[in-house]
Amino acid sequence: MLTEFLLQVKHATNQIVMNCADIDIITASYAPEGDEEVHATGFNYQNEDEKVTLSFPSTLQKGTGTLKIDFVGELNDKMKGFYRSKYTTPTGDTRYAAVTQFEATDARRAFPCWDEPAIKATFDISLVVPKDRVALSNMNVIDRKPYPDDENLVEVKFARTPIMSTYLVAFVVGEYDFVETRSLDGVLVRVYTPVGKAEQGKFALEVAAKTLPFYKDYFNVPYPLPKIDLIAIADFAAGAMENWGLVTYRETALLIDPKNSCSSSRQWVALVVGHELAHQWFGNLVTMEWWTHLWLNEGFASWIEYLCVDHCFPEYDIWTQFVSADYTRAQELDALDNSHPIEVSVGHPSEVDEIFDAISYSKGASVIRMLHDYIGDEDFRKGMNLYLTKFLQKNAATEDLWESLEKASGKPIAAVMNTWTKQMGFPLIYVEAEQQEEDKVLKLVQKKFCASGPYTGEDFPMWMVPISICTSDDPTCAKMQILMDKPELTLVLKDVKPDQWVKLNLGTVGFYRTQYSPDMLENLIPAIKDLSLPPVDRLGLQNDLFSLARAGIISTVEVLKVMEAFVNEPNYTVWSDLSCNLEILSTLLSHTDFYEEIQVFVKDVFSPIGERLGWDPKPGEGHLDALLRGLVLGKLGKAGHKATLEEARRRFKDHVEGKQILSADLRSPVYVTILKHGDSTTLDTMLKLHKQADMQEEKNRIERVLGAISQPELIQKVLTFALSEEVRPQDTVSVIGGVAGGSKQGRKAAWKFVRDNWEELYNRYQGGFLISRLIKLTVDGFANDKMAAEVKAFFESHPAPSAERTVQQCCENILLNAAWLKRDAENIHQYFLQRKAPPAMV
Repeated sequence: MLTEFLLQVKHATNQIVMNCADIDIITASYAPEGDEEVHATGFNYQNEDEKVTLSFPSTLQKGTGTLKIDFVGELNDKMKGFYRSKYTTPTGDTRYAAVTQFEATDARRAFPCWDEPAIKATFDISLVVPKDRVALSNMNVIDRKPYPDDENLVEVKFARTPIMSTYLVAFVVGEYDFVETRSLDGVLVRVYTPVGKAEQGKFALEVAAKTLPFYKDYFNVPYPLPKIDLIAIADFAAGAMENWGLVTYRETALLIDPKNSCSSSRQWVALVVGHELAHQWFGNLVTMEWWTHLWLNEGFASWIEYLCVDHCFPEYDIWTQFVSADYTRAQELDALDNSHPIEVSVGHPSEVDEIFDAISYSKGASVIRMLHDYIGDEDFRKGMNLYLTKFLQKNAATEDLWESLEKASGKPIAAVMNTWTKQMGFPLIYVEAEQQEEDKVLKLVQKKFCASGPYTGEDFPMWMVPISICTSDDPTCAKMQILMDKPELTLVLKDVKPDQWVKLNLGTVGFYRTQYSPDMLENLIPAIKDLSLPPVDRLGLQNDLFSLARAGIISTVEVLKVMEAFVNEPNYTVWSDLSCNLEILSTLLSHTDFYEEIQVFVKDVFSPIGERLGWDPKPGEGHLDALLRGLVLGKLGKAGHKATLEEARRRFKDHVEGKQILSADLRSPVYVTILKHGDSTTLDTMLKLHKQADMQEEKNRIERVLGAISQPELIQKVLTFALSEEVRPQDTVSVIGGVAGGSKQGRKAAWKFVRDNWEELYNRYQGGFLISRLIKLTVDGFANDKMAAEVKAFFESHPAPSAERTVQQCCENILLNAAWLKRDAENIHQYFLQRKAPPAMV
């Protein structure tokens, strides 16, 4: 490979230091402008720091010149840098594509360079490739000519890129089909799919073509390149990557088949497309100064992807889903002592991998949602435009964005936001009310919320919290909005009658949890039952209570009683969140001898809605009904609800025999039900379906549920399958995770399997964030102190630098589970028994 750099020597030197990893330099020379070239005489590799120093025999003087480097690199199998991706052709042959994944610090594996976001340059890329292959890069092709030395090769030359960072450079060589269109503003949009699957690119193409003009309009800045390609890559560690003009995706994040794709996959594809296209402006056009500001890139894109999907698909009610998918997930992680602030100073490349987590993405997105709400859409858009135009093609830090938003809104943005990004954690706001004639007087107290119970630290962290308050008079409109900037606050709500309820955090937008005094909470329960409280507020209330119980601030039994108030609940997202919390409780109680009792509780809570929905879509139903049906049937089936289990078995038999193919939305719930209550024949049938599946989405669907099987020897079979050739490297994690989450014996087996195969798993993911995900999925469900010690000891002797923080978080979670079990198990057991007891005779 040959790389040429046009560079400027600012101080006379006889050395050039650059980034390079797994690369051997053959020759290097520097030619000052108008002078002859000097050959480098030494290459000193600092492998630990991924750098190389080129030494020259004479001093290079100030001025511009050309550095030429001839080198050899490897096309690796690590899903990072320039790597091989394996795929099968329609006729069943195994082939390889060559693709790139450079974020965060892997461009240096493809070519020697200055691999930091702030060192921007323009790139002229040419690729020499087999003539029957597709070759793509960030820009459009400007020339394609036969390669002189080999008639089977062609040289493809691409237009010069704008000024950009190395981590956004990309090239792909392989066999692909595509569909194309032009967006309203004239940008050529293409979606590249595996050969023969062009049809499956149409959904993403529509979303992309609608999204580009939406962002152009939102930021009031045009998309700067002539084209954008979205391409599905077979082996891909992340979900997708926003390379400028050539966005790479996992197949499941891009391809949609009208017959075989379920509603949640469509939604996922729409969100990921929205996320990556937002980066074309926020991240690519204006780039973070350094990885410390990664959260800004990712948090922002994770927020605006919802704005974009809401624009394209209002029927998804996507903002309610945001609360369940991002907001509550971030709060769960951020309540731990081993969380971290949104902004983390980053040194070595391995530390960058660590922060691609729920704090950077989900908490980042949640505080931006809170900020957007606090500023208002109009000023927010003005501020965004100021920021993007001021730093066009340059780099910026978090403070720069605050400054632009402050200018646009006149509000103290930096002061408020620093309390959310520079310190970890978030507040719990305790509120009590006192009636004074016609008014209600509220007393608010803020303290850090901790997963381990009431905060007892020496210092008192404080947040500037935008608080909105509504009453039963109008549950959808704020009666009062204030910025709480001190530890305690007393407010007077005028004209609120004694029987009216009061709720904080309208829309669940503020990043805090609320604890109501017992009588205030008592007043709110009927508003859940009669649905007068909006869905997102019902969800937030239940989630706060569940977290308070988990932290030992209130009793779990209190929450179970509130959960029973959700019998009339129609909203998918509310059910989804309720279901996640019951799953957490169910995992906890799998460590007791009354696990069956919680299954009865789950059946009682879910069967009324199950009966209302039935198995088949009714006329006039939409996206959310399909999601809800899948959720409820899966819940009931797993819990062993007799009628659901029988129907699932009947439909599965018809599906396998080809009599009546299951609709895509019913597959997960049916698969999980028959596996949970299945035997070796069931497992063999599922593995056969996996082998026959043509679509990655269907393969993934099966991989995720295989762990539901409960016999020990079959669990082993699934774990062995996870590492087989049948499963793509990035998907092994979800198979093992499924086993760990499937049952008590699955959890033990998965943990043993990870330890026994640690070398292979660690080498496969080379420290990237998949290793963190694997650890979390495998050990998070344990609940005794001994296990926490065992996990800690294992990783002390088998270090995984990029997952250090994850290991600490998992050990903390295990100890918290153990404490929760000790504290509440007996009360929960008594509650379940008393629910079943016949009413006493009077």
